[in-house]
Amino acid sequence: MDIFFEYGYVGLFISSFLAATLLPGSSEIVLSLLLLNHSDPLFAVCVATFGNVLGSVVNYGVGFRGSYLLFRKWLGYSERDILAAEQRFARYGVLGLLLAWVPVIGDPLTVVAGILKIHFGLFLALVTVGKLARYIVLAVSVLSL
Repeated sequence: MDIFFEYGYVGLFISSFLAATLLPGSSEIVLSLLLLNHSDPLFAVCVATFGNVLGSVVNYGVGFRGSYLLFRKWLGYSERDILAAEQRFARYGVLGLLLAWVPVIGDPLTVVAGILKIHFGLFLALVTVGKLARYIVLAVSVLSL
């Protein structure tokens, strides 16, 4: 995580993007380090949110255009991960996309949203609200220390 921190906002954007796509990562650590080193909280939250949402858009696109083989090979999701995400959609509907920030379940949810051809505007709005809320809570928590 130090390497992302060294690059400031660019590192935050990259770590946020990657955390929402292929690689397991924690943009929360990079955001916290930047905030503790007197970065602009509003700008940092916006950068983290934009990077993380863009990563989810990539997942959506893979789901929209891809296949199960691609999910397993490129994204490393098992058939079981995708099935579990589809079941969450069946249970909670599109509002489940507000939880796209949750580790382990969030990334498959965004892929399945693409598979199910959820309206992109609705997808983008719900994912953005959820991820923005998470980063705001994190920033307020860190700055309260």
